[in-house]
Amino acid sequence: MTYDTLRQLIEIDSPTGFTSQACDFVRQQLEGYGLKPTLTNKGAVRCTLGDSPKVALAAHVDTLGAIVCGIDANGTLKISRLGGLSLNMAEGEYVRVHTLEGKQYTGTLLLNNPSAHANKDLSSSKREPEKMHIRLDEHAKTKGHVRELGIRIGDFVAFDPRYQELPSGYIKSRYLDNKAGCYVLLEVARRLHEQGIQPAAEIFFSNYEEVGHGGCAGYSSGVEELLVIDMGVLGDACEGEETRCSICAKDSTGPYDYDMRRRLVELAEAQQIRHSIDVYPFYGSDGSAALRAGHDFRVALIGPGVAASHGVERTHGDGIEATIDLCLAYLKDRSA
Repeated sequence: MTYDTLRQLIEIDSPTGFTSQACDFVRQQLEGYGLKPTLTNKGAVRCTLGDSPKVALAAHVDTLGAIVCGIDANGTLKISRLGGLSLNMAEGEYVRVHTLEGKQYTGTLLLNNPSAHANKDLSSSKREPEKMHIRLDEHAKTKGHVRELGIRIGDFVAFDPRYQELPSGYIKSRYLDNKAGCYVLLEVARRLHEQGIQPAAEIFFSNYEEVGHGGCAGYSSGVEELLVIDMGVLGDACEGEETRCSICAKDSTGPYDYDMRRRLVELAEAQQIRHSIDVYPFYGSDGSAALRAGHDFRVALIGPGVAASHGVERTHGDGIEATIDLCLAYLKDRSA
């Protein structure tokens, strides 16, 4: 099986605040399935799967990235991070700078004085925004040259995702957090539509999750439960695997709804869906944002296991499929 829709979505630059093209792609995919998505005032995508939705499934289309916050005298760019971008894992990456006029320029994120033959402290220097820059692939040696290109403070910076699907079933790329979750929602919608099933549910693609307010508004008025689809954390303190669906009991914002979690585990066990139950030590989600915003929702969180989060990420088709299966099982169970 190939994941061409996932690849296409990942290859659309969508750092937080610059998501309209990715949201348009999601909307067009849903329309191609015969559904009728709408945009919220903030630009998120909402799509009802049946009448009077009681359950919302949410994922976020926005990613980590950066924004130009300064232009140096030598023609390089200073950046401010969008979300929790790891500069250690971003150093040396190719980037695209998007201007207000719609132009794109390529470049590379580098440490200041990046040559090993000229900087004896290259290996020991801490990677911080003020010690790094973007080297543009243009003959831009002064601040004036950069301004002539049309680049200015506030322009968005996206990192090359380097998407690859491997014969082993692994998928490695930036932005699996959380475009893998968006792919899950698209597949849930497609498969339900093909089966003629119209649950009392909606799917929701938020666009500001990486800065903490993506899931705070925009749902249908009758929603009672929010099932968030976001990356499952892998690490020394976690039980998850790339080939499984992770079910989160608690993250750094607090526990998720016990009854929803219990039912998800029961369904996964009954249908032999590969899964792990986990606690995430440093994590928040659209569900956290919805609860902080005051929504009277029951909230649960699941997602495919993703290694090396906020860096050079990797997941597996089995984990994606397990998450799709659990979403379908939960919606059909709620509709029974």
